[in-house]
Amino acid sequence: QVQLVESGGGLVQAGESLRLSCAASGRTFSMYTMGWFRQAPGKEREFVARINWSGDRHTYYADSVKGRFTISRDNAKNMVYLQMNSLKPEDTAVYYCAVCRTKAYSIDGGEYDYWGQGTQVTVSS
Repeated sequence: QVQLVESGGGLVQAGESLRLSCAASGRTFSMYTMGWFRQAPGKEREFVARINWSGDRHTYYADSVKGRFTISRDNAKNMVYLQMNSLKPEDTAVYYCAVCRTKAYSIDGGEYDYWGQGTQVTVSS
């Protein structure tokens, strides 16, 4: 089992920044990939960014956030971060941290095994 707790969400104006954090505990040695997903009201959950947990720090981003968001990790602290800059109203959503135990490089939410409770990000225009 892996437990995930997100924090750092809030209400900001367009153009501002937020940094989300995800604290992992439990069987963290079994993690392959850490990802961030988001779900806006009335919309399906979508992939935002992912990073490999061990080895190379290969990252991948959704086109909608590329160049504005940065995912990073601190293995010693079992933490994953999502730095979000130049936020737009369309970034408003609940953001979820998730762990995939079986595949590297996954961006398919269906392949992720553990999820946090989510943190709300609201961007006003």
